[in-house]
Amino acid sequence: MSQGKIKVPHHVAELIRSMHPQLKKKIRAALEIIRNNPESGKALRIELKGLMTFRVSNFRIVYRIGSRGIIELIAIGPRKTIYEETFRLITKE
Repeated sequence: MSQGKIKVPHHVAELIRSMHPQLKKKIRAALEIIRNNPESGKALRIELKGLMTFRVSNFRIVYRIGSRGIIELIAIGPRKTIYEETFRLITKE
């Protein structure tokens, strides 16, 4: 039974579509966990305060819990670069 609603920006949806089928399956399973329990991720700090991260092998799903429990995906990517990329995305907003 799903709890929250996940808002997926176009660039994130495109990225998920282009992923290897096995990774895509893991990402979708992780999104289901996040949807059912938004607090299951780890809270980020400093410049990324207010965002959460969820680990999927060496990838991270970065999201924010918005008003009325809507989960807003910010970015998905390899741990190595995702936090710098997320910082660039949120400073553009």
